[in-house]
Amino acid sequence: MTFVTHSAEETIQLGKKIGSMLQPGAIIAMEGNLAVGKTTITKGIAESLGIEEAITSPTFTLISEYEGKMPLYHMDVYRLDSCEDFINLGVEDLMYGDGVSIIEWSERVREELPKFTITLRLEIRGDGGRDITLENWPYGEIQE
Repeated sequence: MTFVTHSAEETIQLGKKIGSMLQPGAIIAMEGNLAVGKTTITKGIAESLGIEEAITSPTFTLISEYEGKMPLYHMDVYRLDSCEDFINLGVEDLMYGDGVSIIEWSERVREELPKFTITLRLEIRGDGGRDITLENWPYGEIQE
């Protein structure tokens, strides 16, 4: 399933639609270059989960935890050196818990993610918009 957004607000709105359908235990593996909108779409997902706290990139904290209708674990693995570093963060408890896990730069730890992981790939279009592709999405159609 591929969507096109043309502004940060449209990307947030798509995130809200995605987030409203997520179930506890969902894992989203985000892929895309710097400044492609990974944190922006996470803001929409968080909003749909009733999280009022400001969502920022967890690049330096590695994992940010937010409380809402269900917990949101926002991870950024860009600075990790190995999959072993990822596991040593204690992410298994988070990923197999009752919250939603979002992992930015997930391609670095792909081999450690379960088969049911949803992939969300973001790419910048020539017109400045974003192509946002969902793979392994188990929740049915998302209305644009």
